[in-house]
Amino acid sequence: MTILGTRRRARVLLHEDLSEALEVCARQPVASVLAATRIEVARRSSLAAAGGQLWGFPAAGPFEAVCWAGANIVPVLSPDAGPDAIPAFAELARRRGRTASSLVGERGAVLALWELLAAEWSAREVRDDQPSLAIDRAPDVAADPLVRRSRPQDLGRVLPACVAMFTEEVGYSPVAGAGGAYAQRVASLIADGRSFVRTADPEVRSPVVFKAEIGAQAGTVAQVQGVWVEPSRRGQGLAAPGVAAVVDAVRSARTPVVSLYVNSYNVAALATYRRVGFEQVGTYATVLL
Repeated sequence: MTILGTRRRARVLLHEDLSEALEVCARQPVASVLAATRIEVARRSSLAAAGGQLWGFPAAGPFEAVCWAGANIVPVLSPDAGPDAIPAFAELARRRGRTASSLVGERGAVLALWELLAAEWSAREVRDDQPSLAIDRAPDVAADPLVRRSRPQDLGRVLPACVAMFTEEVGYSPVAGAGGAYAQRVASLIADGRSFVRTADPEVRSPVVFKAEIGAQAGTVAQVQGVWVEPSRRGQGLAAPGVAAVVDAVRSARTPVVSLYVNSYNVAALATYRRVGFEQVGTYATVLL
């Protein structure tokens, strides 16, 4: 194989490649936090434990791009990545087969990858405009003092709220079929201190009325996911103070940048996050497979 041919290809990475892969992610820490989170898990344990493969481009020489391929496919391109990176990742995706539930990440990379896969893979929905927002300072609104980290005994209340949010957002229940995996994921977030809730009455075992999770965290960046307010309590001013409480908690734990992404058509959510103090730093896209 010629050097040129090698450079036009990507390869499946090994444990010894993970530090260099994280260096690629560090060049765009907010855009790459989803991939960087899985890579950090792999570096602490193993790629198998992280639940996927990691691809690097080019196959020889310093990496210009990496791509996490697990439950989600997350391409990460450095600013100087060559035009062959996305086609190289598309080729590895075809070889691996359609095993992911989505493509997600920085808009340009995701949509370019999807353009090459769309003829062979079908999509339930393409969300091509998802503002990526971040805050690296104290929120502009006061935090809700009743928002707290979930406790293990809260699982029976938190799980129904998570299922309701997921079903509303994605269009199907995550507990259909192999639902135990989703419950395990929620329990893991609680155990790791990455689940936040507010209940209707803090003194009794009442239902969750606000919840959010830190779905990804790597380096200096945490990404908030799953923000949800119980439908009957919407419009009552719970969302902005709740999100502010999450921001304060995360930043006090020495993760200075808190990020999230949201569909551009979700005008109410965008207004809430901007009121908290989030500013747009990029754009994501998600292809739901």
